[in-house]
Amino acid sequence: MTDLSHIRNFSIVAHIDHGKSTLADRLIQETGTVKDRDMQAQMLDTMDIERERGITIKANTVRIDYTADNGEAYVLNLIDTPGHVDFAYEVSRSMRAVEGSLLVVDSSQGVEAQTLANVYQAIDAGHEIVPILNKIDLPASDCDRVAEQIEDVIGIDATGAIQVSAKTGQGIHETLEAIVNDLPAPTGERDAPLKAMLVDSWYDAYLGVIVLVRIMDGVLRKGDRVRMMSNDSTHLVERIGVFRPEMDKIDELGPGEIGFLTASIKQVRDTKVGDTITNEKNGTTEPLPGFAPSQPVVFCGLFPVDSAEFEDLREAISKLALNDASFSYEMETSAALGFGFRCGFLGLLHLEVIRDRIEREYNIELITTAPSVIYHIHMRNGTVTDLHNPADMPDMTHVDHLEEPRIKATILVPDEYLGDVLKLCQERRGIQMDLTYAGTRAMAVYDLPLNEVVFDFYDRLKSVTKGYASFDYHLTDYRQDNLVKLSILVNEEPVDALSMMVHRDRAEARGRAMVEKLKELIPRHMFKIPIQAAIGGKVIARETLSAMRKDVTAKCYGGDMTRKKKLLEKQKKGKKKMRQFGKVDIPQEAFISALKLDG
Repeated sequence: MTDLSHIRNFSIVAHIDHGKSTLADRLIQETGTVKDRDMQAQMLDTMDIERERGITIKANTVRIDYTADNGEAYVLNLIDTPGHVDFAYEVSRSMRAVEGSLLVVDSSQGVEAQTLANVYQAIDAGHEIVPILNKIDLPASDCDRVAEQIEDVIGIDATGAIQVSAKTGQGIHETLEAIVNDLPAPTGERDAPLKAMLVDSWYDAYLGVIVLVRIMDGVLRKGDRVRMMSNDSTHLVERIGVFRPEMDKIDELGPGEIGFLTASIKQVRDTKVGDTITNEKNGTTEPLPGFAPSQPVVFCGLFPVDSAEFEDLREAISKLALNDASFSYEMETSAALGFGFRCGFLGLLHLEVIRDRIEREYNIELITTAPSVIYHIHMRNGTVTDLHNPADMPDMTHVDHLEEPRIKATILVPDEYLGDVLKLCQERRGIQMDLTYAGTRAMAVYDLPLNEVVFDFYDRLKSVTKGYASFDYHLTDYRQDNLVKLSILVNEEPVDALSMMVHRDRAEARGRAMVEKLKELIPRHMFKIPIQAAIGGKVIARETLSAMRKDVTAKCYGGDMTRKKKLLEKQKKGKKKMRQFGKVDIPQEAFISALKLDG
C-alpha cells in the first residue's frame, strides 16, 4: 500500500515526432524499471505498425518506482499518449486518469499545431503542466526562442523549462525530480466505497478482456465482485496488477493508483471506456462524469480483392473492432466490388492503420473505396436522414437540401509558405477566421468543409510547405451547401464504387478529370466503351474508349470491293451486338488509381 502523497500520475503530451516515446524509454531506463538487456527503443509502442511508422497509436501505461533525492520512495504512473490528430480521443481519455502532464516541445522546431491541441486538452482536464524542451543535442536547437514561443502561444510560464535530450539521456534526472516536486499528488478516500474509472480495455486470447482502471476512491481487491455502472453487469475480479511494462500481479489497488483487472469478461463491447466500476454491494451511487463517445468522422468501404476471402475479412474486422472502440463497421454490397464492409474511422491515418493491419496481420488484400463523410439530408417531407455512402443518395426530387460537416482547422506554417497554404485553403472552399504570428511562424485558422479535407488535403499541405506545416482540426457544425452526387457510368452502367459527393461548382472539373483518368486505366475491349460522368440524368463529361479491331479483310486478295464491304458490315453488326451484351472488366488497379485523383 502506497501513501497517496507518494504517488504521481502523469501523461506525456506533444506533437508528432517531438520525442514522447523516447522520453518515456529514458524514464523507464533511468529508474531501472526494465533491465538494460531487455530495453528496446519505443518500449511502450507494442504494435508492429507503431514501430514501423514511428508513431504511437494506443496510449500505453507503465508504473515506475523512483527514489527521489530527498530519500523518499515514489510511485510514478506514466501514460504515453499519441501525438497524431486522429488519435486525439486516446489523449483525452488518458488525461482524465492523471493529474499532471509533461509538455514535450522539440527545441529545434518549436510549438506545433498538435502541441496546442493536446496542451489545451490537458488544461481542460485541470492539469499541472511541466514544460520540457527536448532534442537539445541537435545543432539547430534554440531553447530561449522556443521557451519564449511556449509563453507567447500557449501562455504557460516556461522560464524554468527543463532542457532534455531524450536520445542521450541528458536532463532525465531533473525531469524525474520535477515530476515528484512540481506535479500534484492524487486525492482519494481509502475508506469510501469503491469508485474506479475504466480508462481502456483490450482483448487478450488467454485472459479475456483486460481492463485498465484508475482508482478514485476505495480499494479494489482480488476476489471482489464489481459492477459496471453503465450496463449494470457484475463480474468477479480474478487478478489485479500493474504494468512495469510487463504485467505484474499484486493483491490490491488503492486510491490514486492505476492498474489492470481481469474478470473473465468475454467481449470488449461490455466494457465502456469512461465507465465507473464499483462494488456490487455498498457501491457508490454517483458515477464519474465519463467521456463523450468517439464519433467516426470518415467512412469508406473495405472490400476483399478476392471475393472468396469475405468471411476472413469479416473475422479480421470483428477482431480489430474488439480492441478499438472508435472503429465501427456494417456490411454492404456493391455491384462492382461484391460483398464488403462500410467502416467508420476517426480520420485518414486511422483508416490507413486499420487497412494496413488487416492486410498484414490477416493477409487479406483489400480495395478501399473513396473516403466520404456523413451528410445530413433534409427531405421535402421534413424528415432528416444521415448519408454515409454517396451510392445511397435518394432521388433529388425528394430532397430539400443537404448539409455537410465543417471543421475548424489550425495550421502553423513558416512565413515563406503562407501564401501557398492560404491558396490551398481557398481552393478547398475554406473561410479564413484568423491569422496571427508567433515569431517567424504564421498561425492560420480556417473554417473548412470536412469532405475536402479527408481526401488528400494533408498530403497537399505537406507538399506545398515542404513538410514544415502542422495541422490540427476538430468538428464544429453542419452547414447547408450546394452539393451534388457525381456518378460515373462505364458502358452506360453506373459504377457505384466511384460515385462521390462534390460541390456543384467543382463537379464538372472533377468529373472531367475522373473520366480522362479512367480512359487511361480501363483496357480496350472488342467494342467501343463510353465513359461518362453525370449529375442525376445530365452527363457533364464523356470520353470514348475506342475498340480493338480485327482486320477481317486480310484474306481477300484483289477481287470485288463488295466482298470487303460485306465482311466489314458483318463485323460492324457483331460489334454493335457485342456492345449491347458485352461486359466491361474494370481492373482493380483502375479503382485504386481513379480514387487517388488529385495526385
